[in-house]
Amino acid sequence: MKKIYFDRRKCLGCHSCEFVCAVEHSRSKDPLWAHLEEETPIPRRNVRLVEGMCLTLSCRHCEPAPCVEACIAGAMQKSEGEVRCDTQRCIGCWMCVMVCPFGAAKPGRIYAIKCDMCSDRKGLSYACVEGCPSGALFVASEEEFAKILKENREVSPARSGS
Repeated sequence: MKKIYFDRRKCLGCHSCEFVCAVEHSRSKDPLWAHLEEETPIPRRNVRLVEGMCLTLSCRHCEPAPCVEACIAGAMQKSEGEVRCDTQRCIGCWMCVMVCPFGAAKPGRIYAIKCDMCSDRKGLSYACVEGCPSGALFVASEEEFAKILKENREVSPARSGS
């Protein structure tokens, strides 16, 4: 199974991954019009400056997943290594938001917002990976990532891929 990883040495802090994620989750899918939509699209990935270093935060699809365990409606579900929010079942209690150790789940207007693995992009790569101009986000298997990590200890997991 492939996941999204993050190389902090390459991150420019440009927020392109946030922008393309928000556009991908907009109704129009248009970078010029998305911000004008009635419901402003919310990015599922966030760039933060921590101790002078840029980091990108997103759902890590934990094992075990605290959000799945805490969800009283059963909306947060884990399947095939991915944690997904069933928006039809979510009641907006925000338990998932409160228990996420990475701050990856956010309260949306009606239901919880978190990385959905670009589920609408059927067969395409992840929007955040494609939109990263420096290659700081990349897709790899756990074995490939372990090899990269062994070669260079500066690469950090940003797990949110399939």
